[in-house]
Amino acid sequence: MGTNAVVRWWAQSVRDLRRLRDEPLLGVAVAAIFALLLLFILYPLARVLTASLFPDGTFSPRLYREFLGNWFIRQAFLNSVLMGILTAAGGTIIGFLFAFTLTRTDVPGKSLLTLAAILPIISPPFVSALSIILLFGNNGLITRQLLGLQEFAIYGMRGLLLAQIFTFFPVAYLTLRGVLESLGGTLEDAAMNLGATRWKAFRRVTLPLCLPGIASALLVLFIESIADFGNPLILGGSGFPVLSVQVYLQVTGMYDLPGGAALAVVLLVPSVTTFLIQRYWVSRKQYVTVTGKPTRAIIRAVSPAMQWALYAACVAVALFVLLFYATIVVGAFSRAWGADHRFTLRNFGYVFGVGGQAIIDTLIIAVTSSPLAGLLGMAIAFLVIRRRFPGRQAMEFISILNFAVPGTVIGIGYILAFNQRPLLLTGTAIILIANFLFRYIPVGIQSGMAGLRQIDPSIEEAATNLGASTPVTFRRITLPLLVPAFFSGLVFSFVRAMTAISAAIFLVSADWNLMTVQILSQTEAGRLGAAAAFSVLLMIIVLLAIGIIRLVLGQLFEYRYQASFG
Repeated sequence: MGTNAVVRWWAQSVRDLRRLRDEPLLGVAVAAIFALLLLFILYPLARVLTASLFPDGTFSPRLYREFLGNWFIRQAFLNSVLMGILTAAGGTIIGFLFAFTLTRTDVPGKSLLTLAAILPIISPPFVSALSIILLFGNNGLITRQLLGLQEFAIYGMRGLLLAQIFTFFPVAYLTLRGVLESLGGTLEDAAMNLGATRWKAFRRVTLPLCLPGIASALLVLFIESIADFGNPLILGGSGFPVLSVQVYLQVTGMYDLPGGAALAVVLLVPSVTTFLIQRYWVSRKQYVTVTGKPTRAIIRAVSPAMQWALYAACVAVALFVLLFYATIVVGAFSRAWGADHRFTLRNFGYVFGVGGQAIIDTLIIAVTSSPLAGLLGMAIAFLVIRRRFPGRQAMEFISILNFAVPGTVIGIGYILAFNQRPLLLTGTAIILIANFLFRYIPVGIQSGMAGLRQIDPSIEEAATNLGASTPVTFRRITLPLLVPAFFSGLVFSFVRAMTAISAAIFLVSADWNLMTVQILSQTEAGRLGAAAAFSVLLMIIVLLAIGIIRLVLGQLFEYRYQASFG
């Protein structure tokens, strides 16, 4: 950094400090948010690191030496990385297939394809694993009932890979659909008007413009796969161990918190490294297009034969996804899966009897944490985009850091950080709310930042010039204009609070339990009908909640908006 750059940085820092002095409310807001981020994000991670390096109160890296010398742990680490790579590749390919077909072809049934592409997002992440057991397990509908196979090994790598790809490909689809829609298609038309074939236009124009989105999708899916806990716990088995499950077993099975913390740090290495690479890709100068009004003539970018081939592939994947969820529904209303498929409501009676309190607890936690996450996400986005203050970039980075941290690591961190006075929170609702609040604000922050970049700052400046304070301007001007972004953050936080398990499984107690933990417990106990009933009930609650959130926000802000997952 040259002398002039240092001088400019110093001058800007001085101006930022003066602004905080002149706007005391801004200073209070910045200090309060930093305090919360440090307490609930950085402090638990620091406790995980210190617990692994000071297992007996004194510095010692022996736990890392022991694990590095353990063949089983090394294999679990390699399996996790391999599964991440394969899931990222398979999920991104399917996501791009859906995104390209839905944006570049004129085929029937797009609504059905979109539904299939977003359905895994609004369901527990391990529903795919449960469906795979019901369909391809030892007593599965396809393997045992239809094909008569007595011994079909679905557990292990292939079953887990299938579950993770179908669980996470919607993330790639949403990313890549947005990229393809932003391109408009005029450049492809121009290339073909200049004599390029359809294949050459795709290879030389469309694909290069999609590369940043593809890279981002690959990296995000790798992180999701590395962090996944439910699917590996159900399908991985001892034959295909992964590190996220080993962290859980080290803590809950062997009651070894320092050992679990050391494994958690090892798990952090690939996930945080990938997160930093993903941030680098996002921050790079993107491929952009400068166009006038988009045309609708891009349908010809795909030949009729290729159009129907793409359509057939998407329909096949969609039918497979819908089969997964239809299996869950049928299993929920069956007396005994694989033996007696007669209709019954007994599973739901069992669910409400055994898990009634878990249903209430889950709703309380989700309804409390989701609005807080939505508002905090919008507040952080507003401060980062609209205000200058020292540490602005640090606030953004710390607030989205939890995206890269596997849930098992967060769970262990919260146990270590909040298990003694004066921060004794374990066993309470507060620790669960804090977990969901700070784990899932990154989506709200990113949505809010994208929305704010599209709003002319002069609107807010006009309100300020008329005497409105920063909080009033944010509440009366900015927030109503950010309703779609707020909706996205709110829905995502609610869905994840209802469906996540990896961190929450460490934090539940006799007083506060969650539906996802109940689903996992029922699956491990072999009560698949009850697990399916729990899953169906959870998905119904999520769908109803999304509709209610849309209605409430529309009435509250008197603003009509269109918000969808696609």
